[in-house]
Amino acid sequence: MVTFQAAPRLVDCIGQTFILAYKENTQLLEKWLAQDGCSCEVLRQTHQPDYQDYSPSYLCLLNHKSAWERALTSDQPTLIVEADFVPVVNFDRLPTPFDPEDKNLGIAWLYTCAPQVYNINDRGYAEGYSTSMVAYVITAKSAAHLIDLAHSVTKEPGPKAYSAWDSGIDYYLRDRGFMNYVPFRNYGEHGGLPNLEHAQNKLSKVHRADVLYGRLAFPPMYAASTGKIVQKNVWLKGRAYARIKGFGRLLLGKYLRIPVWRNSSKKIKLLQFVLMRQLTLRL
Repeated sequence: MVTFQAAPRLVDCIGQTFILAYKENTQLLEKWLAQDGCSCEVLRQTHQPDYQDYSPSYLCLLNHKSAWERALTSDQPTLIVEADFVPVVNFDRLPTPFDPEDKNLGIAWLYTCAPQVYNINDRGYAEGYSTSMVAYVITAKSAAHLIDLAHSVTKEPGPKAYSAWDSGIDYYLRDRGFMNYVPFRNYGEHGGLPNLEHAQNKLSKVHRADVLYGRLAFPPMYAASTGKIVQKNVWLKGRAYARIKGFGRLLLGKYLRIPVWRNSSKKIKLLQFVLMRQLTLRL
């Protein structure tokens, strides 16, 4: 299990940071990330006439692609977060969730959705799977392949069709020799409102971090309200739902799948990792 002492700080292992936005107010997010040592730039998507009939999922992909193109020029890993990401207050002290020595780093998620853990490597880092691109780290090398993925989505299913492109990132990069990493706990929360396009395609329209590294730096969008009591109740309900769902996935063998555990040479380390990550009273 990676601890604060066992790994260098994340903020010391990244170069540039991009915040992906459309019309969202990003001032609080910019402030918190900047004071935590991240050199931030907001990449704000400008609506084009031909975007009118594009799927929201494809527009999201275009925004991420703009950051991937910028990541091509960086000698250090690039941090990319969406505008509705809410970091924890101790973000600047958190350890890197990926092996800084790994020359084949594909993607390292800081926020996970439907995560799975595959292995704990010899240096103590967790290799695994996630969907959702709320907050993650990539390299110039992996960015080039992600751009190729974006081009393939443009061809099939095309800009107007819904695509769960983010759910295939892990497989796409692994097939090309990259290693992907999942964090011990989430570095922040997905503060976004329900995604109606997900619901239309029979997917969950809401996803939250199952377990956090600390308290949130500021209230997430989904809890925004003029009344503080209502705001707190909505936040507590959202966090309780996330924690319960996280426990449920663990107990049902969806986070650490039984075949993965049975075939692992590091059964004890895997069990320690998956159990310890949930042993916190913090919502």
